[in-house]
Amino acid sequence: MTTNEFTSVSNYKSARAPCKLILSGEHAVVYVFFYVSVSIDIYTDVWFTPVHRSEGLRTAFENLSRGHFYPFDILNGFKQSLDKRFDAFLQGELPVQKIMQRPDDLAVYTMTSLLQMLPVPGRSSRLRLPVPGQLSSRSELPLGAGMGSSAAVIAATIVLYEHLLDLDQSLEDRFERVRFCERLQHGKGSFTDAAAAVFGGMNMVRGEQVEKLPVAEDHPFRNGTSWYWVLHGTPEASTGECVAAVRRKHGNDSALWREFETCTLDLKNSLERGGDPSDTLKQNHNLLAHIGVVPEASKRFINAVEEAGGAAKISGAGSI
Repeated sequence: MTTNEFTSVSNYKSARAPCKLILSGEHAVVYVFFYVSVSIDIYTDVWFTPVHRSEGLRTAFENLSRGHFYPFDILNGFKQSLDKRFDAFLQGELPVQKIMQRPDDLAVYTMTSLLQMLPVPGRSSRLRLPVPGQLSSRSELPLGAGMGSSAAVIAATIVLYEHLLDLDQSLEDRFERVRFCERLQHGKGSFTDAAAAVFGGMNMVRGEQVEKLPVAEDHPFRNGTSWYWVLHGTPEASTGECVAAVRRKHGNDSALWREFETCTLDLKNSLERGGDPSDTLKQNHNLLAHIGVVPEASKRFINAVEEAGGAAKISGAGSI
């Protein structure tokens, strides 16, 4: 479990941010109940390389896009143009997936939002724009698997440009900026994704409150000695589709969501006391299977794990 980092070697500047897994509370969070997440050491890296004869900023994001060139004259009004598109989304005039035109826009928007925090050119020696050059990214995160890839790109870009621009932001300010920028991707910035990418460790979230969990350094869930993340592939149903289906069937079942809340609180208490969370994880799996978001292949795998003496559950919205 870790947080974001920055490194500098000659003219090569790099920052990274981790992804997250939800340990308990999927779907219940929609009804303002607790959920617990953990940052894990699977990273998104972002780096900048100066290109002095360029007339703007070029992106090169591995496994995400073919890259794009952003001339200086476009960068000047880039944030404002995306802000207007987001406002159109809020008015119901534009679907959320149409706010940005390409995946690269998210990191470039993050950069330009930081530039606007600085004085205008000519009024301060602090303003050292890190362009012209190339902004590159590489991610170990599987896209579309609910692991917070968007927040990780934003957090890493923020850390990178804070250092390039000699900015000094607190973790809380960085957290709010990640949420602000991520709204372009999902319509609303995720508290859990931002907390995982910025604060690291284990966090419990309820509504807009983020609580760091004091889990002992030697706890197996913290040092990674007794648990595994298994990727079964990208879900065929989106998070939004899963949430809508669960709401139709179980949205008014307050007793069910109280069971989810109790399960999450039991997990929290077990982790803080250094206990074994296996029984809680099994209960959580049964609840998720009850609401219909655990595919049959995943059920068979989890049953095999339990027969071998372990416990397992899906992480994230699952699939219908």
